[in-house]
Amino acid sequence: MTSWWRRKSLPAAAANDALPEGGAAERALRRLEWTVIRRLDGLLQGNYRTLMRGAGLDLADLREYQLHDDVRHIDWNVTARLQQPHVRVFTEDREMAAWFVLDLSRSVDFGSGTRAKREISQGFVGVLARLLTRHGNRVGALVYGTDLEHVLPPRSGRQHVLRLLHAMARRAPESKADKAQGMTRLSDLLRSAAVMMPRRATVFVVSDFLSEPGWEKPLGQLAQRHEVIAVRLFDPLELELPDLGLVPLRDAETGEQLWVDTHDRGFRKRFARIAAEREQTLRDALTRAGVDALELSTDDDLVEAIVRFADMRKRRVRALPAAGARGAAA
Repeated sequence: MTSWWRRKSLPAAAANDALPEGGAAERALRRLEWTVIRRLDGLLQGNYRTLMRGAGLDLADLREYQLHDDVRHIDWNVTARLQQPHVRVFTEDREMAAWFVLDLSRSVDFGSGTRAKREISQGFVGVLARLLTRHGNRVGALVYGTDLEHVLPPRSGRQHVLRLLHAMARRAPESKADKAQGMTRLSDLLRSAAVMMPRRATVFVVSDFLSEPGWEKPLGQLAQRHEVIAVRLFDPLELELPDLGLVPLRDAETGEQLWVDTHDRGFRKRFARIAAEREQTLRDALTRAGVDALELSTDDDLVEAIVRFADMRKRRVRALPAAGARGAAA
């Protein structure tokens, strides 16, 4: 079952400022380390293991079989020798590989407040990548602008995180050719991700999911092999329009522009209804794909969002034995 994590009413934090381009990536990462990661160190503590799960398993012990145990872990040699079912107990290896599948198409440049969706994406990726790599884990990335622009193979270390942030910042300016290509093709990005990741990994798909249709099936196929978390970026103005009078609206994906009268109450209601339908359609698609979802707003607090994410992951891990016990009883 898909889990959804979305902020309710959280203050914006200065720590989530935009990451500057070029050589400023070092200053940006240092700011994140001092203002965000230090706060997370005091809040996450032992929750690090529940934030990510490694793919490797180490044999820790043998014990008698209990009702909720997985029968695949029964050690048949010990069971035959002792005439009592025994299971192998494993501990998960914390070292793992994480991939960030990053949608940096034009629509993520939108933000109705002080920050755009792209800046929230950069902050989230920078913090999470640094948390993982400083514990010896490896992170890789596929960075998508108007095309699949950059691939960073999984590596660890602070310098690798700097390269990742730099790759996210150095997108080319919009051109006429970009406008002619139309909407984002998220399905192409997800198919490329499946090819680039031969081994099981934790995959963060960071996108606003404003894309041409057809991405649901590739996402579901990716989730069959990997542990996939959809990090959905959004802005409150995309859900409900305030009364601003006559304003121009431009589609960042296609370049189409039109004037709308937001003073019209009927128009605002229709906009909210269509936005709600789009939200429900998106949630249904992610549920069918079998992926968990974390929602990040442009007015979200990054620390609160990651702590909320870790807490919900912890509940998911605790729920797994209970689900196994119900399955065995059935």
